[in-house]
Amino acid sequence: MAINYVKSNNFIYDDNRQIIGADITDVETGTAYKVSAKQVINAAGPWVDEVRGKDYAKNNKQLRLTKGVHIVFDQSAFPLHQAVYFDTPDKRMVFAIPRDGKTYVGTTDTVYEADKLHPKVNKADRDYIIEAIHYMFPKVNITKDDVESSWSGVRPLIFEKGKDPSEISRKDEIWEAESGLLTIAGGKLTGYRKMAENIVNVAVKRMPNRGFSEKTQTEHLPISGGDVGGSKAFAGFVAKKAKEAVNFNLTEEEGRYLADKYGTNVDTLFAYAKASNEADIAPVVDAQLMYAIEHESVVRPVDFFVRRTGSVFFNVKWAQKWEAAVVAKMTRIFGWTPAQVEEYTHDLDVEIKDSIKPVDED
Repeated sequence: MAINYVKSNNFIYDDNRQIIGADITDVETGTAYKVSAKQVINAAGPWVDEVRGKDYAKNNKQLRLTKGVHIVFDQSAFPLHQAVYFDTPDKRMVFAIPRDGKTYVGTTDTVYEADKLHPKVNKADRDYIIEAIHYMFPKVNITKDDVESSWSGVRPLIFEKGKDPSEISRKDEIWEAESGLLTIAGGKLTGYRKMAENIVNVAVKRMPNRGFSEKTQTEHLPISGGDVGGSKAFAGFVAKKAKEAVNFNLTEEEGRYLADKYGTNVDTLFAYAKASNEADIAPVVDAQLMYAIEHESVVRPVDFFVRRTGSVFFNVKWAQKWEAAVVAKMTRIFGWTPAQVEEYTHDLDVEIKDSIKPVDED
């Protein structure tokens, strides 16, 4: 079970100083709990060192962070139809990828020592990527005014004390502490499944005779919504569902979008769309909102617009259009106080503002 908005405070140890759980707090309610575990895995990304700092055992390695930025254009400004990667003038690698009528380009790679929770895009980041585009695509005459949105993330790299800074590793590693804490550090987001497989395999080997398979099975399991009969069958599946959508208060175009995004889970969204009777929310939006709340653990507007639909990054005008109506419906569902509505709306507005304009541009 995955639980959001829960903070781990401290580890719990047995008499042999082995970790057997953690003290946690539900930040939504303030309720504290004790959770027991046979194995504890630290997969905190940029916060790996902070989590290890709560343990008594550490190795000689630590993280060095770099910031990566992507910027988004409408394909009318940057008409790319196939993903490419290319070298920049200073020999760094950049990707340009089409997605749902947009083209996004990145990433930068600069040393980062500021707020890990809220990395910001600045003018230098944006201008660097635009210059890289001009270098590779001299006929694409984009400017900063063509940038619709952007986002920034932090990449955790591994550095060992006593070594030259040039030896910073970009590979993922697994660390086993004397306390029993397992840590997976480094790596890239694109390798998440393989990294998860490796760390789970290590944990399973440490728990013999407990009824677990010797190795993880996820390589052979379809992801949620992905059981369509293989990639070759996907286009036909989407086309079929697009035609069915007209029976569920949707257009064919909306049905195609939902089927492409949610796969075989789309029938659940069709049911939400058909049942929708909201005056201020289109059925296609209402369906995504209800699915996000009831099936994807969404509890705040920023969850829906940033972490589930991704619209703040890839269709920020859509997010702006539906923000008020979505907040109003979520308020009715969750029973938020006026103070909560103000807080959650502010949090979303900050994300939208940061997406549209670099933090250091007036």
